Amino acid sequence: MNGNVKIFSGSSNPRLAEAMGKVLDQPLGKVKLSRFKSGELYCHYEEPVRNCDIFIVQTFSHPINEHLVELMVMIDAAKRASARTINLVIPYYGYSRQERKAAPREPISAKMVADILTTVGADRVITVDLHAAAIQGFFNIPVDHLTALDLISDYIRKKNIENPIIVSPDAGRATTAERLANILNAPFAMMIKKRPNHNESVITHVIGEVEGRTPIIIEDLIDTGTTIVNTVEGLRDRGAHDSFVCATHAVFSGPALERLDHPNIREVVITDTIGIPDEHASRFHVISVAPLLANAIHIITQGGSISSLFKYGGV
Repeated sequence: MNGNVKIFSGSSNPRLAEAMGKVLDQPLGKVKLSRFKSGELYCHYEEPVRNCDIFIVQTFSHPINEHLVELMVMIDAAKRASARTINLVIPYYGYSRQERKAAPREPISAKMVADILTTVGADRVITVDLHAAAIQGFFNIPVDHLTALDLISDYIRKKNIENPIIVSPDAGRATTAERLANILNAPFAMMIKKRPNHNESVITHVIGEVEGRTPIIIEDLIDTGTTIVNTVEGLRDRGAHDSFVCATHAVFSGPALERLDHPNIREVVITDTIGIPDEHASRFHVISVAPLLANAIHIITQGGSISSLFKYGGV
């Protein structure tokens, strides 16, 4: 790659950043990230970035607020060091579930975060499977919205699952479920649920015939795992076989890993947009998005079309 292109990693997912660097045959740039005793974050680029196009890899995993502020500090340091462009690689864009007002006097936090990143100095954002595609419009800078659906689809196709049915856990994922169903040439079903509280859901209806079929549940993210387990158990109650669960972002809050190690879940397919512990049940399969993100950086810096990365169409 061009010597004026440099990739730096925040502290949220260095393993993914290193994998991206290997794909691009480029070592990560040197940056010092630390904290004062007061808890304030500190950043120092240990190599010149003047007139460079820099890419900062930072996913919004737990603790999300620490990682958000760290990214802001990294952007500001790069801007003051005269970087030519500051490109953010945010594999998982946190706060994306707060993309609209569902009740009076609520914030639209996804928009607020977009405003902050732009104001601090970001020139471009690269992200994967936003909770709502419309979040791209919250930015006044270019957003390259990638999808891991192709990677997940290719993996599931190789499993040769007998009598599959694609299941959306809610109406919000129906479009994605329909796309996956078309790719796999399988029927799809949708769960209707209500949410009494945050991170809680209750299945009320199932649209579609699931009896005797093997469900493939598709989600953009898994947080506490409650919705997935409720969906799996609801499908079993209606005569379905054990389920495959697919999601791009493994947020995995609280006891999610233990909760998803469920007897009625055959496999959990996720990506490494968020790092997960090395010690996890064998039913978890992790697909790397490093080649996808690295190829996007190559196209951005060398020219080409981002749409060439989408085998089955973009998001």
